[in-house]
Amino acid sequence: MTATMQTPTIMLINLGSPSSLDVSDIRKYLKQMLSDDEIIDLPKPLQQFIIRAFVLPFRPKKSRSAYEKIWTSEGSPLLINTQKISRELKKKTSWNVEVAMRYQEPSIRKTIQKISKDDCKELIVIPLYPHNAMATVGSTKKEVERIAMEVNEHLRINFLKPFFNHSDYIDCLVKSITPHITDKLDMLLFSYHGLPERQIRKSDPGGDYCLTEVDCCMGDCSITEKCYRANTQNTARLTAEKLGLEKDKWTVSYQSRVSAIGPKWLSPYTSDELKRYPDFGIKNVVVVCPSFVCDCLETLFEIDIEGRDIFTESGGTSFTFVPCLNDNSDFINFLQSEVSGLLT
Repeated sequence: MTATMQTPTIMLINLGSPSSLDVSDIRKYLKQMLSDDEIIDLPKPLQQFIIRAFVLPFRPKKSRSAYEKIWTSEGSPLLINTQKISRELKKKTSWNVEVAMRYQEPSIRKTIQKISKDDCKELIVIPLYPHNAMATVGSTKKEVERIAMEVNEHLRINFLKPFFNHSDYIDCLVKSITPHITDKLDMLLFSYHGLPERQIRKSDPGGDYCLTEVDCCMGDCSITEKCYRANTQNTARLTAEKLGLEKDKWTVSYQSRVSAIGPKWLSPYTSDELKRYPDFGIKNVVVVCPSFVCDCLETLFEIDIEGRDIFTESGGTSFTFVPCLNDNSDFINFLQSEVSGLLT
């Protein structure tokens, strides 16, 4: 008797966002996210003291004013855009495609419980983070494996690897950026989510490579695949090369620093770069955010609103924000191809 082939089950995982604009929901989201030991990698008592004393009393109200500017009638842009990717993949395939968020809803736990009730035997997880970081890929992988052991220990799980240097992903970025590149371009800025430098150094326990010199990430070394900073630099370099840009026409910066006080984060900081550019004659900029595949607070507010204001108020004349890939057809084709490779 021939065994019936089971419909493949795919789980798209993104970072998450508050379930509403209520301050209580924003506080709940921030508390869950920042309590993740892969996000604030400090001893638990110190981590919780910082969150309770310095973050939760103040940050939720501030975050609410930012979310208000980008929230839609359907809700969180991050969740909406992730759901759009899911729908497009379903249209093109026979797969069962689920959406989960690392923090808040729809939760990883509820999603694994749902597919387990449907007698799912194998799950392919797509962490929607192109670059390898303990705070995103690492945290998501640990949480999926932890919950699967509790809910369905027999579930076989396969993870899509970070795709920061995949030629098809680079082509997607190039096609999205190309319409915005003109002869007037002064700078293409690749703005990535920042991380504390101590997290970068954890990928190099021997201390032989990471942050030992300014351009340590521009070559290949034994930890290139694991190092977030090296991942981001490689994406930028490969994209700029395919765009045919000279080195003085593109650069890399890091955004979303939690606080100016405390441990040093990856630099240069995006806000600082945008502020100083006009003083150096850089008046026409294009900004792309490759570490985010879906538009969200960090892109729609931090870059397209705050970043634009910083640049223009400093004397810049033309600021172009390149939307994330979202449900771009080329990106959907890329994900379909990568998952198909895991299924064979």
